[in-house]
Amino acid sequence: MTAQIIDGNALSRQVRADVAARAARLAARGITPGLAVILVGENPASQVYVRNKVKACADAGLHSVLDKYDADLSEAELLARIAALNADPAIHGILVQLPLPKHIDDHKVIEAISPAKDVDGFHVASAGALMVGEAGFKACTPYGCMKMLESIGMSKLRGKHAVVIGRSNIVGKPMAMMLLAANATVTVCHSGTPDLGYHTRQADIVVAAVGKRNVLTADMVKPGAVVIDVGMNRNDEGKLCGDVDYAGVSEVAGWITPVPGGVGPMTITMLLVNTLEAAERLLPA
Repeated sequence: MTAQIIDGNALSRQVRADVAARAARLAARGITPGLAVILVGENPASQVYVRNKVKACADAGLHSVLDKYDADLSEAELLARIAALNADPAIHGILVQLPLPKHIDDHKVIEAISPAKDVDGFHVASAGALMVGEAGFKACTPYGCMKMLESIGMSKLRGKHAVVIGRSNIVGKPMAMMLLAANATVTVCHSGTPDLGYHTRQADIVVAAVGKRNVLTADMVKPGAVVIDVGMNRNDEGKLCGDVDYAGVSEVAGWITPVPGGVGPMTITMLLVNTLEAAERLLPA
């Protein structure tokens, strides 16, 4: 069996076309969804991510503001800028690109963003809303993974066993919550799990999100399973690769996401969706 590929680029184009159509409808009512992106320091990867986010906004008809600061920006100055953006009616979403310089407390900065503009879905209020099933902003990467499952006819997961490898606040934990909300039976594995393969071999869906190459190999996958690879690593030749041994696992799995061209494009796409929804929530009922 050779796995079918879940093409993140193709799905992303489809979802972004819908975002553009909805943004045009808002524009006709005098509202242009606005995203503010804050970049502190010169991290090369962060600069690429931010550039892609700003371009995606422009392509979909969203307004974006990019604030770039030197790495010596004080925490107080950053918090003051966030407070100003919270109060700006033209801005519907605020994103602070992580990681931040060491002298700035990430948690304090994220919590300073208004929950109504937390389009990254990292605020405690967003995490809590996800936990109890209330309306909030979903973290973009797991939200994109759920869209990918939906695209292959797996929106309702009753009777399915999903294994999430990783327990980060950004991917692992919200991923588990979203799968649970779709009625999957969910197991979360991590660095303290003694026999990872024991769990993954039982799984209908595996989401690998630890940032470690070859954490999932062919002998650890049930034939026909869906494998979603969130990892972003470099192989020995310096090429991008995920957490999954793609060559081996794609011979066993039923569906698999590639790296690059899988989850990555969907993460930015769901950021656009969240920003659009933040603007739509301001419309009169």
